[in-house]
Amino acid sequence: MSQASRTIASPSTARSATLALALELLERPSVTPDDHGCQALMIERLERIGFEIERMTIGGIENFWATRGQHGPLLAFAGHTDVVPSGPEREWDHPPFEPIIDDNGFLCGRGAADMKGSLAAMVTAAERFVAAHPDHHGRIAFVITADEEGPAIHGTRAVVERLRERHEPLDYCIVGEPSSTRYLGDVIKNGRRGSLGGVLRVRGIQGHVAYPHLARNPIHQALPVLSELVNEPWDAGNDFFPATSFQISNLYAGTGATNVVPGELEVTFNFRYSSEVTQTQLRERVEHKLAAHGLDYQLDWTLNGEPFLTAAGELLEAAQNACETITGHRPMLSTSGGTSDGRFIATLGTQVIELGPVNATIHQVNERIRADDLDTLSRIYEATLERLFA
Repeated sequence: MSQASRTIASPSTARSATLALALELLERPSVTPDDHGCQALMIERLERIGFEIERMTIGGIENFWATRGQHGPLLAFAGHTDVVPSGPEREWDHPPFEPIIDDNGFLCGRGAADMKGSLAAMVTAAERFVAAHPDHHGRIAFVITADEEGPAIHGTRAVVERLRERHEPLDYCIVGEPSSTRYLGDVIKNGRRGSLGGVLRVRGIQGHVAYPHLARNPIHQALPVLSELVNEPWDAGNDFFPATSFQISNLYAGTGATNVVPGELEVTFNFRYSSEVTQTQLRERVEHKLAAHGLDYQLDWTLNGEPFLTAAGELLEAAQNACETITGHRPMLSTSGGTSDGRFIATLGTQVIELGPVNATIHQVNERIRADDLDTLSRIYEATLERLFA
């Protein structure tokens, strides 16, 4: 008997199909990019209820695309089986890959919130919906990857490109990221800001600090323009997005010695930007400022994702109504936070939302969510399917 089975809190939670599947997934140490058998477990369940499975191993990354139904609009559940590393296991109250339900009713383990709990809720919601509506209108799909917490190159991004090449329609998508803040279903993410990163290298001349006339300090040269970039009002945002932000995340320079002027400064920065500006406009404005200061520099850009927004539509209405019916509260809409794989799916013209558990402990030691929330989340997913396809 597994540790998870020994520590289930009560017979009522033991009977929950969603919780049982979540425990099975959480026992697998699927640290990016190792799926560790999680997808096989999901595939087995989906095949039993008539899903056609297409495994897509791309660049060594395991992904799968599953579909059920022959006609009508398509709704995809999207998620990832990979998790971030646990960190020092000695800091956990219980081993991170031996999930338990503690005395307070919390399901504890790496990936409980982000996002194996959601995966279990998606599967059991589909199972109940198909049992009740075997000849349902519309198509149901799953797009699952093991490359979300890592580089995110050979995961959902690559799967989406295959779907685009064969003109696979994808009308609606629910990403199971932990969107809730205080209680389950209080927030639906209906979009995300864009993310544009840069690495700036300013070249100077290394020398002795006592002879500054023989050196050129790249830190001193870069400080004025960095100050301008930090204080620049890039835009004012809009009704859906906050103002674009510029943040410096790392500065590297010097040899470690106190008497050496460095020869190069490296600055890593990131824009989280609204739909009021484009990544091209941001790049041009930054490069214009750098040129105006006469720096000897190299700048490498990385576009992590364009902003996307699902402002209204059938999916958002169905999901909000489902949340309100199941929880008694109507969720607010938000575009805050980081990026998700929704940014890739949205490029297909898909209505995309993120709806999942409370995110208070994601990526932390002792990651946890309320165990009862998983059954509630599964019912919300099922109720959304009912509103769209029953």
